[in-house]
Amino acid sequence: MNSKKIAKKIIRKNEKIYEQSKIFSRIYCNILGPTHILPDYIIIGAAKSGTTSLYEYMIKNPRIEPAITKQIHYFDKYFSRGSNWYKTTFPKKSKKNKILKEFGEFQTGEATPMYMEHPLAPKRVHDLIPNVKLIVLLRNPVERAYSRYNMELKNNNENLTFEETIEQEPERLEGEFEKMKNDENYFSHSYDAHAYVTTGIYADQLERWFEYFPREQFLIIKSEDFFEQPNKIMNKVFDFLQISIFKQDKFEKFREGNYPSMKPETREKLVEFFKPHNKRLYELLGIDFGWDK
Repeated sequence: MNSKKIAKKIIRKNEKIYEQSKIFSRIYCNILGPTHILPDYIIIGAAKSGTTSLYEYMIKNPRIEPAITKQIHYFDKYFSRGSNWYKTTFPKKSKKNKILKEFGEFQTGEATPMYMEHPLAPKRVHDLIPNVKLIVLLRNPVERAYSRYNMELKNNNENLTFEETIEQEPERLEGEFEKMKNDENYFSHSYDAHAYVTTGIYADQLERWFEYFPREQFLIIKSEDFFEQPNKIMNKVFDFLQISIFKQDKFEKFREGNYPSMKPETREKLVEFFKPHNKRLYELLGIDFGWDK
């Protein structure tokens, strides 16, 4: 256990100290928040679709300043901390002015993949930063589900076989989406960890976002294209953000999984399950991703 986790454990044991620390943190953020800026872009998903690699490639551009960490989780997990807390996770205004003076261009943002899945995230984002640019990576939902499962297995958050998780997913997630939708302070660890198949129904998620944001504020990227032609896709990203292209020689893959192949019969079952959902997605976006084989 690292020192930060030990400190948290000690603080939480003393409820009074813990409550006082939260008050101090809010005061601190309320003072410093106005000296920081809000993001120009957010990578909202999808999980296990290459968001970490995309974010890491983006922040290599000296015109793009990173947030304090890739995943802020403000609009899904820490919304109660307030907008000034969120601001403090991004660069100060003085940093922005320095970069603008040097390069004439500046962008900052974050990447929290669960935003795309969360029922309240679209409205929350729109209420705070209605002009933000939204980047979406969409991976074949069959491959994405299996990748996410293997990540949870590796992190000791899963003890079922992949086939068992598919069978039990409706029961495991029963009522969780409604709780997130109806209780703004509820964070579903079950949905976050075990919604392997459900979160691959991209049409449902994007329809919620399209209720609040016009299409021109979205850049939709097919993950397979990103994996195969990262340089070409990065040029599209920089163009979308309206900043100068930054050439990269190497594209290291981040968080690349290494696990056994999926059973053919399981793959076939999932391909058939996703066909009608993918059709809705293709019609919604006017793009056929060719995932139905």
